[in-house]
Amino acid sequence: MSTFTKDFPTITGLRWFNIAILSITPSIALAGSLLVPFRSQTVWFSVLHYVFTMLGITAGYHRLWSHRAYTASLALQWFLIIGGTSGVQGSCYWWARAHRSHHRHTDTDLDPYDSKRGLFWTHIGWMIFETNLHTGTADISDLKRDPLIQFQHRQYFSLALLFGIVVPWVIPGVFWGDWWGGFCFAAALRLTVAHHSTFCINSIAHYLGSTPYDDRLSPRDHLLSALLTMGEGYHNFHHQFPMDYRNAYMWYQYDPTKWFIAFCRTIGLARNLQRFPSNEIQKGALTMQLKALKKTQDSVKWPAPIEEIPVVSWETFQEESKSRTLILVCGFIHDVSSFIEQHPGGPHLLTQNSGHDMTASFFGGFYAHSNAAHNLLAMMRVGILAGGVEMPAERAIPPSQQLYIAERLRQ
Repeated sequence: MSTFTKDFPTITGLRWFNIAILSITPSIALAGSLLVPFRSQTVWFSVLHYVFTMLGITAGYHRLWSHRAYTASLALQWFLIIGGTSGVQGSCYWWARAHRSHHRHTDTDLDPYDSKRGLFWTHIGWMIFETNLHTGTADISDLKRDPLIQFQHRQYFSLALLFGIVVPWVIPGVFWGDWWGGFCFAAALRLTVAHHSTFCINSIAHYLGSTPYDDRLSPRDHLLSALLTMGEGYHNFHHQFPMDYRNAYMWYQYDPTKWFIAFCRTIGLARNLQRFPSNEIQKGALTMQLKALKKTQDSVKWPAPIEEIPVVSWETFQEESKSRTLILVCGFIHDVSSFIEQHPGGPHLLTQNSGHDMTASFFGGFYAHSNAAHNLLAMMRVGILAGGVEMPAERAIPPSQQLYIAERLRQ
């Protein structure tokens, strides 16, 4: 796939702070991995701090404040806002405003990370370039009234420096003397991984995977995206049901953020967990399944429509059956000449009965044919007998066999 699939916006400037964060932190992490020895305490602390950071983004910035998918206690709000701040991805007010705009204007010019502009743009381009694009509006009145969100927004740079760099740097240094490890791994490497894991939701989650609920827009579901983002990778589901606290609808799908929120409810820190009605979710899935079946159906060759098949008299049927092998089944005349040699029962069963009504035999009088045989025979229709199955008395189907045939047709 091409990196750019749409005209790239006009660049009017660069966002140097974002460029600095996105270039300096991976450089420090790379240098540290080459020069600083790994210590187990620092490794484990970095991993735990990464989980804390990602939960702040996924359970906090995203599901709590962007989508109001549940209600959190004040203690949980502080936990999540600190975790989100430690990710150094902008204030929650700025982050949620852009994300709501993304949902309202998905895949349009008003979408701040429009997937049609390619992977580079959706991953980091929209954050590092000043352009002539304008982000679409979204209702953020609740965010303006939230004192915690507004406090973090006003003090963001100081808080980001404290929780994003200083705290993860100092803890390993003070408690087990690993100052360089804290700086390079717990701070820089953790930030780098958290950044690009989160950015994957805007980039690869719109390119990689399936669309089990709606294929009109670009969001997709994929396990890899979920693994990279603490469960945010079921993006097709999320865009269809954004207010649901889950990104993964099925119990077995990987969504640790969902499990974290459910655990917080169990211990009384979260409530009012929003769940879209299962019946409506199943409708969405069924709609896409039917659409896929329709596409498959349209790709398969079917018998000619009945209205396009000529109506043939009994006399014409008899006359034509002398020059080619024609059999009558359920009022349809079939030309089986090309199938004689492949007939499992032997060619003589067809050639000897050309011009005969084989309905009773086909439906079990001689052999109860399979669905495949019915489908194959239908492709050989060349005419409809005038008057249906009516014929000379000597060739009439006995009433007992007529009932049997009718029963088979109902099945």
